[in-house]
Amino acid sequence: MEQLQTRSNEQLEAERKHRSVAFAILGARAAERYDADAARSWFQKAMVASTHPQERMQIRRMADASLALAERRAGDLKTAVEKLGQEAPSARALFGLRVMGLIAPPKSMGILARLRGIAVAIVGVIVLVALGTGVVELISLAPGRLSLPPAVLLGVILDAAVIAILAMFGRRRQKAARAKATGGS
Repeated sequence: MEQLQTRSNEQLEAERKHRSVAFAILGARAAERYDADAARSWFQKAMVASTHPQERMQIRRMADASLALAERRAGDLKTAVEKLGQEAPSARALFGLRVMGLIAPPKSMGILARLRGIAVAIVGVIVLVALGTGVVELISLAPGRLSLPPAVLLGVILDAAVIAILAMFGRRRQKAARAKATGGS
């Protein structure tokens, strides 16, 4: 069964012996792409292809967790993952999913939610630029105050540098956590 996870989507679609497992894997992959409709479709096909009641129950639980992820429902994701018998996502991961649900809501939410997401993203960028500009203005008070355009440009550069540094440290933490989880060094 673990061999199925390494196969391509086309190979999984052509699978005959373990169809329900292959379809469930395709559903999980669709959910990881935040495509709730495709995930729901693959999980329905997996339910139809399953032959054992225990298998159907496991597919249902997997579908609940995957669809909660695809539809960016953090609370439902936590309970569904716990029902699967796995460790629930961290509070930080759930917060990130909630923020993503605000900025990029699922297609099923409608046009108002999408407009709200665009407005939240624009306000976030404005706040970031304002913070960077404010820090640059504070630093430039001692040698002589900068005018607004150079301060904004330096603020954007400062924001980019801070985000790059945070991303670098975040990737290191992620890599260390993966190594710890797999038992590696």
